[in-house]
Amino acid sequence: MSRLLIGDAEPSKTKMQEQGNDDEAAELTEQIRLKNKELTRIREVDIRDIRAIIDDHRQHGQFYLGGLPMITVDMINFIKNDLLVFGTGVLVFLILILTLFFRKLVWVTLPLLVCASTGLLTIGFLGMAGWTVTVISSNFLSILLIITLSLTIHLIVRYRDLQVEMPGATHHELIRSTVQSMARPCFYTILTTIVAFASLVVSEIRPVIDFGWIMVVGLVLAFCVAFTLMPALLSLLGKVEIPPLRDITRRITLGLAWLVERFPKTVIFTGLMLLITIGSGILLLKVENRFINNFKTHTEIYQGMWVIDKKLGGTMPLDVIVDPDQAFYDVQKELAEQTSELDLLFLEEETGTAKMSYWLNPQTLEKGKQIQQFLDANPVILNRHVRPTLTENIEGQLVEPYLSDDANQARFTMRIIESDPQLNRKELMSGIHDYLVNDLGLEEQQVNLTGMMVLYNNMLQSLFRSQILTIGAVFAAIFLMFVILFRNLQLAAIAIVPNMFSAVIILGLMGLFGIPLDMMTITIAAITIGISVDDTIHYIHRLQMEYPKDRDYVATIQRCHGGIGKAMYYTSMAIIFGFAILAFSNFIPTINFGLLTGFAMFVALVGDLLLLPAIVLLTRPRIA
Repeated sequence: MSRLLIGDAEPSKTKMQEQGNDDEAAELTEQIRLKNKELTRIREVDIRDIRAIIDDHRQHGQFYLGGLPMITVDMINFIKNDLLVFGTGVLVFLILILTLFFRKLVWVTLPLLVCASTGLLTIGFLGMAGWTVTVISSNFLSILLIITLSLTIHLIVRYRDLQVEMPGATHHELIRSTVQSMARPCFYTILTTIVAFASLVVSEIRPVIDFGWIMVVGLVLAFCVAFTLMPALLSLLGKVEIPPLRDITRRITLGLAWLVERFPKTVIFTGLMLLITIGSGILLLKVENRFINNFKTHTEIYQGMWVIDKKLGGTMPLDVIVDPDQAFYDVQKELAEQTSELDLLFLEEETGTAKMSYWLNPQTLEKGKQIQQFLDANPVILNRHVRPTLTENIEGQLVEPYLSDDANQARFTMRIIESDPQLNRKELMSGIHDYLVNDLGLEEQQVNLTGMMVLYNNMLQSLFRSQILTIGAVFAAIFLMFVILFRNLQLAAIAIVPNMFSAVIILGLMGLFGIPLDMMTITIAAITIGISVDDTIHYIHRLQMEYPKDRDYVATIQRCHGGIGKAMYYTSMAIIFGFAILAFSNFIPTINFGLLTGFAMFVALVGDLLLLPAIVLLTRPRIA
């Protein structure tokens, strides 16, 4: 019994210790959070006071404010402004687009309530969880509201279609049929969008990871709210008036169906040519971009960085550190083994440590000179100087202001002209590394590059590896979901085509027009796939519902275009113009993200209403 009691006590003690460690870690984390919050507030006050002083003296000359603290404060203000502008802009846009599409107050009010509820729940969750919004995730609200709107539009269009198909049905029967017929495809559309945003979680960049999780949580809430609050509110109202049988949108979508019916081979051939021609631009994609180009020219960040670049010696720090080679360390070790501490001290006092210093000899000093000349020849580098680090005796005797206690290490400190159009970070650092290793014969472990430029470049390269290289995995996951949803391997293969088409086209255009992949545009491919696949799922699902009625592919495509095609048109237009609101941001990557994603949605709509049915018409897949 005593052994049993002792055995029980030990795990309990361990658990108590672990609990105590967890509590201590949580407390430290909270203290850090509060301290950062306080420092951010102090920094904002300081920047505001400095700007007030500058404003009082602008009549005496031109003043520029720059530096990392100012950039940090202004970036936070950009986030706040973007959230306000995008939130207000999306609200106004929702009212206009719903009024234009449906022209009934009930079909404007209900989607607004659903979107507002989803937005408030998501923001409330972020507040409770303590998640912060960054520049990268600042547009989460507009994206979430647009996706929520697309869900409500599908419900509205289906309800109105059922009114025409089932004129004798009661109001509650129509609501029930609407929810039952749309729940499955909408669930899978949200699930595929979640998969796309979840791919951001594999990134090594914390703000990108947070953006992915924020959207995953928001999308779950959007589906739950749309399929609970929307039908609940609608059930409280009376039966809505039956819509007109013909409208402009229906004519447009039926016109596309006619085009597919008459020229399916031409449609496929044109799509293939566009895919090859524009898709070749993917080979021209680059991750490199200049940080200064992230801001509009009228912003103080841009102007301050430009002045520092052009007149004050560059903005982005880069250090090249060269350590001694292994042979030098071997000599040091051997000397230490053969010499007593007293003898070594006498050697230092009498002769200094020149014999023990890696850099104070003609051969290595010549190498340092060659490195200096190589850096001097690069037009994007300013403020170049070498800083050898030696022992204390040599420090006091020779060049004391430039020495430290580290000994035997040389540091080449420079600043990079960020605004120089010739700047390519990856090529610059690779060139420096290759010169030191291949031309000067230094060992790999001797050469180290560090500084803010290295961190920024590593972030971009990490984004490229974690996102662009995972597109294949995203497509594989979506294809698997298609197989599960449609239970038809051939239909799943057909459905993946328009989504690959839109992703390849948008990435190709970015390459052809020289738009770099940055912290925002790097996510376009995943988001484009996740959102554009929604229309594909809805179309194939409706195709499976309509085809068994008469087993006529042409008639089925016409009914799909006249029914779900309208909902696809409405939702795509909502997404396109909704993302266009991002063009009002002061942050260039956000502008590029909004415009490119909107265009990608247009390409996806064309692919789903032209390319997809054309392939179906030619291949005539077996549909149960």
